[in-house]
Amino acid sequence: MGIFARMTDVLKANVNDLLDKAEDPEKMIKQMVIEMEEAVNKATTAVGTAIANQKRLEKQFNENKKLSDDWQNKAIQAVNAGRDDLASQALAKKTTYMNSAASLEPVLQQATQTAEQMKSQLMQLKAKLDEARVRQNTLIARHQAAKAKKMIAQQMSGIGGGAFGNFDRFEKKIEDVESQADAHAELSDQSSSLDDEFKKLTTDSTVDSELAALKAQLGK
Repeated sequence: MGIFARMTDVLKANVNDLLDKAEDPEKMIKQMVIEMEEAVNKATTAVGTAIANQKRLEKQFNENKKLSDDWQNKAIQAVNAGRDDLASQALAKKTTYMNSAASLEPVLQQATQTAEQMKSQLMQLKAKLDEARVRQNTLIARHQAAKAKKMIAQQMSGIGGGAFGNFDRFEKKIEDVESQADAHAELSDQSSSLDDEFKKLTTDSTVDSELAALKAQLGK
């Protein structure tokens, strides 16, 4: 019955504790199902052995019972034939086989009870295994969804930086460069405007001098 105890231990294992200690929960879940399958296979073999033993005892019991009945009939035949000597020998044979059948009967009953109990337990274990297989797919899907959700949450909150965080930093740098360029352009425009004013003053003064010289030349 040790194989059934092993299977029960696997089924009763604290899954949460196992997953907390596992580096790869999905691998751990698959490994647990594999262990369950191995346990069920061994249990199936054990049940087969128990059933074979029960069938062997049943065959021996039936053979001894049949031989006991056969020798009973032979004893009757001998008595009818007036052969009490043969009847006595036949009854002795009958008693031998009858005692063998009687000694086998409780053993057979126990073997039958054990085989039936093991078959019932095996059916329960197979049902648990089927349930575990279904839950395996569900748990793996939930774990993958949880990992994806965690990754997205980390990116949204900026944990660990990453491409999104770098993208924001580069945008900020570009904005800073644009601001600096605008400031330089504004200063450059102001400097050019001042130079133009001074150039205008110089140009106006030259024109006025030439106009005065022209008027003097013309006597006006």
